[in-house]
Amino acid sequence: MPIVNTNEPVTSHGVDATIRQLVEAYPFLRTELIASTAFQRPIRSIVIGTGKRKVLYSAAHHANEWITALVLLKFAEDYAESIKNNSQIAGVDAADLAAGVTIYMVPLVNPDGVDLVTGAIDPGSDQYALAKGLSENYPQIPFPDGWKANLLGTDLNLNYPAGWLQAREIKFSQGFVNPGPRDYVGRFPLDQLETRALLGYTEYVDPALVLAYHSQGKEIYWQFRDIFVPGAEALGQELARVSGYTLADTPYESGFAGYKDWFIQRFRRPGYTIEVGQGENPLPLSQFDEIYRDNLPLLLTAAQAVPMDKTQP
Repeated sequence: MPIVNTNEPVTSHGVDATIRQLVEAYPFLRTELIASTAFQRPIRSIVIGTGKRKVLYSAAHHANEWITALVLLKFAEDYAESIKNNSQIAGVDAADLAAGVTIYMVPLVNPDGVDLVTGAIDPGSDQYALAKGLSENYPQIPFPDGWKANLLGTDLNLNYPAGWLQAREIKFSQGFVNPGPRDYVGRFPLDQLETRALLGYTEYVDPALVLAYHSQGKEIYWQFRDIFVPGAEALGQELARVSGYTLADTPYESGFAGYKDWFIQRFRRPGYTIEVGQGENPLPLSQFDEIYRDNLPLLLTAAQAVPMDKTQP
């Protein structure tokens, strides 16, 4: 029976328990506690492999994009099972991949916000009241389904030191001048525990590549400003090919202060934002199977940085 439950919305408690179960079931996996949030919810990684090449995948920066956490959790389980059975995953020899590549995954960057959106925070609680109060600054945004931020009202993917002042100017011009459900950039870069934790973990891992999972649009963003990373566009085209997604230019109004922006600026290595699925966030679980099918070859291609045969099962 699978450990990862893809039939229910994500909660921080569920993700933490799932990661612990995966590590117990597959002793060659390991987990690292990256940080605890302001409300004491854990942010954990899953680490698979022993190879010299290192890649880092993250998901659920945005609360109402929680379906992306399930993508990484299911991938971790399927990959681990393939290693255990000495078999292939989507045509790739799992044990060989694990020997050549170490994959670090942070499935739930924003556990506080996700718990708000998925109903794990009691409507009678102080935490719920805090978020509800912040949402009243922006009555046009549905509550809680429209919530992207952490529970302190900062949009985590606008809180990195990569064009943060430009992001602030853009978002302030749009009216997002106070903490709220989305698009508030914070008081200054990295003023949130979650962004400091992921940045520090990325520095520690020193990966060759990062993927940042978001929803929705079936697009892949690969650029930051005019920084040219050798091979990044070609690999992006390959990620688009195997997933069926579109390699796209980042829209100007959302082109600053994101995690992949900081990574590209800091390391001059490939970084990609993957926008899964289609529709209005939060995406329904009925889309999950298609999302996972599209992204499994993408996850493996990014790990290897070599083309895959899309005809493989």
